[in-house]
Amino acid sequence: MKDRKWDLAALASIPLIMTLGNSMLLPILPQISRELKISSFQVSMLITLYGLMAILMIPVAGYLSDRYGRKKVILPSLLIAAAGGAVCVAAAWFTEGLTAYWIILGGRVLQGIGAAGAFPIVLPFVGDLFKDEKVVSKSLGLIETSNTFGKVLSPILGAYLGLLLWYAPFIAIPVLCVISFLLVLFLVRKPEEQEETEKTSVRQFLSGIADSLRQHGRWLYAIFAIGGICMFVTFGVLFYLSETLEAKYNLHGAMKGFVLAIPLALLCLSSFGSGKIIGQNKSMMKWLGFSGMVLLTAAMVIAGFSKSIYMIIGFLSLGGIGIGAALPCLDALITEGIEQEKRGTITSLYSSMRFIGVSLGPPVVSLLMTRGHWVLFGTMAGVGAVGGLLTLFAVTPSKGEKGEKGQSGSKRLSERIPQIWPQRAR
Repeated sequence: MKDRKWDLAALASIPLIMTLGNSMLLPILPQISRELKISSFQVSMLITLYGLMAILMIPVAGYLSDRYGRKKVILPSLLIAAAGGAVCVAAAWFTEGLTAYWIILGGRVLQGIGAAGAFPIVLPFVGDLFKDEKVVSKSLGLIETSNTFGKVLSPILGAYLGLLLWYAPFIAIPVLCVISFLLVLFLVRKPEEQEETEKTSVRQFLSGIADSLRQHGRWLYAIFAIGGICMFVTFGVLFYLSETLEAKYNLHGAMKGFVLAIPLALLCLSSFGSGKIIGQNKSMMKWLGFSGMVLLTAAMVIAGFSKSIYMIIGFLSLGGIGIGAALPCLDALITEGIEQEKRGTITSLYSSMRFIGVSLGPPVVSLLMTRGHWVLFGTMAGVGAVGGLLTLFAVTPSKGEKGEKGQSGSKRLSERIPQIWPQRAR
C-alpha cells in the first residue's frame, strides 16, 4: 500500500471534489432561491437533476472503464464536470431570474455527466490497484472517508463562499476539478501485472453482466438498495436541516455551515473507523453494516418525537454514525466480490443507486416537510428499517471468508463473494 500512497491520494481527491461540487450548494439553496426568485422545490432540482444525469451515465462510464481503462474515463470526466461549473458561473454572471435558473440547470447536467465518470470509477480502480483484500478494504475505507470528509467540509466552505457571492461555490467547481485532473494525470499509475483482456462486443459484454446479475443478483440488488437508502437519508436530512436552521432559527452563513457539518463529521469518522477494522472479514462487514442501519433507524424514530433543534442535531449525528459504519462495508463487499473485467460496470450500477438516493432526498423531504415533523422522520426511519432488513436477510457472507494463509489471492470467486440463501441445483 505504501508504494501506491500517491496513487491512492490522487484517487481520493476525486470523491472529495465531486462531493464538494454538489454538497457545497446545500447551505446556500435558500439563498439561491431568493436570488433567482424560485420555489424551494425548484431549487432542490439543482441537486436532483445532477443526480439524475449521473444515474443515466454511470453504467455507460462503467462499461467504458472496463473496456478502455479507468484512467481514460476519469480524466475527460473531470474536464466535463469543470465545464459544467463554468456554465453555471456564466449563467449567474450574465443572466438573472428564471433564465439564469434554466442555464444553471444545464450546467448541472454537464456536472452530472462528469461526476458519472469520476467517483464511481474510483471504487473498481482501487480494486484493480491492490491484490490483498485487507488492503483493498482499508483503501476503500479511505476513499469513503474522503467522500464523507467532502460532505463535512462542503457546508462550511459553501456557507463561507456564499457570504462572498451567492454563486461563488459554482466558481470553485472548475478550479477543484482541474486540480484533481492534474493529480490523477501525473500521480496515478497503471495497476501492476494487469492482464490485457480480450475486447468483446457490447452485446457480449452486456450478456456477461446479465449472467453476473443472474448468478449473484439477490445480494447485489440488496447492496444496491442499501447504498441508495444511505444517500437518500443523508441528503434528505441535510436538506431538512439547512431549511430549518434558516427558516426557524435564523441561522445563516458560516455558523449554519458548522452546524450542518456536525452530523457529517461523525459520519466521516465512523466511515474511517469502519474501513480500518473490517479487513477481509466479510462476516464483520455484514454485522457492522446491519448495526449501522439499526442505529440509523433508531435515531430517526427518536428524532421524530422531538422538535428541539439540539435533540434533532444529536440524533441526526447518531444516524450519520450508522451510515458511516455501513458504507465502507458495502463498498468492500461489492468491489471484492466481482471479477475485475466486470467490476467497473457492476460497481457503477451500485453508484447509480447511490445517486438515486442523492436525487430523491431533497425533493422528497421538501414535500414531506409540509406534512409534519413525524411524517418526515417516520419515513426516514421506515427506509432505514428496510435497509437493515435487507442487510440482515439478503446478504450472508460465505463461511470460509478468510481462507488459508497465503491463499487469499488465489481463492475462487465463489469463495470470496457474499452468498445468498442456498439455491437449488439446476
